[in-house]
Amino acid sequence: MEKILKRIGQLFVMSFEGETPPERFLRFLASEQIGGIILFEANCPSHAQARDNIRLINRRITNVPPLIAIDQEGGPGCRLKGAPVEYAAAADYAARNDLEGFTEDYARAVVLMSTLGINLNLAPVADIALNDDNQCLSGRCYGSDPQSVSRFVRASVRVAKSHRMLSCLKHFPGLGEAKIDPHKAMATVDYDRVLWEQREMVPFLAGTEVGADLIMTTHLLADKIDNRIATASKTICSEMIRRNLDFDGPIITDDLTGMKGVDSLGSYGERAVAAFMAGHDLLLFCNSYEAGMEAYEYFRDAVESGDIPKEQVRESLDRVAGVKLKLRHSVVV
Repeated sequence: MEKILKRIGQLFVMSFEGETPPERFLRFLASEQIGGIILFEANCPSHAQARDNIRLINRRITNVPPLIAIDQEGGPGCRLKGAPVEYAAAADYAARNDLEGFTEDYARAVVLMSTLGINLNLAPVADIALNDDNQCLSGRCYGSDPQSVSRFVRASVRVAKSHRMLSCLKHFPGLGEAKIDPHKAMATVDYDRVLWEQREMVPFLAGTEVGADLIMTTHLLADKIDNRIATASKTICSEMIRRNLDFDGPIITDDLTGMKGVDSLGSYGERAVAAFMAGHDLLLFCNSYEAGMEAYEYFRDAVESGDIPKEQVRESLDRVAGVKLKLRHSVVV
């Protein structure tokens, strides 16, 4: 049990506010050997600052190198600014049917991200643009049909893989039909399992077939599939991802801190436990490291008390370790 407790920090991905990580946050990363960090625009006012922050974090997390994640989707969804790392929005490439241009632009962006020390881009968006009122996904989708989106998703994953950058498909099981932004409230979709297999599943399957490394869910309710939100749904995480997609890599949550769509799951710690029990391997806490620390302590207590099965913890730790093995020969800053 003690060995597992020492490793559960690997199941958490956290962030910090401002240009530089505070000392209290760094001490926590070091003491608990947290599995990953996600960077936001405020953490990357310049490429040099991003690089320095990553070096500082890597010096503190010494046991197992952390995932250094970012959302660099293109267009407004770019945390890092300036050429060549900032490239056009997904919808722009799709409108021009410019797969070649996207591939070239994204390759340049990935190379620069790698030189800074980033090893996980939380992209591509595998959602289909199905609802013009969906402001959350405005400009972020590679088209309005599964085949168009699939072409760009495959290209994105292949580019990342060729440069040893981990990729992450999102937002499972598919947010394109929703009108409500899960940042503001729980998103809802009307598709059932049959329609999902014919439509939403297609780009995700295309991504996993060419080697996508992670899958991110989001806080939506698909009540024709399950009466629990996707974040807490074993049907969606443990069945649809593992069986329908035949995917055995890590599943990561969407932000468990500031998104209103997850409020129904309770406190930060209760959200972490519910998401993990549903089948997630990585628990994402953005914008407030205090929230992540609170959730970590609650989760650790649940493991220690036996409320979370040790075998499930081991399986998730193995998945996280497995994806990190892919980074052995990547650029280390």
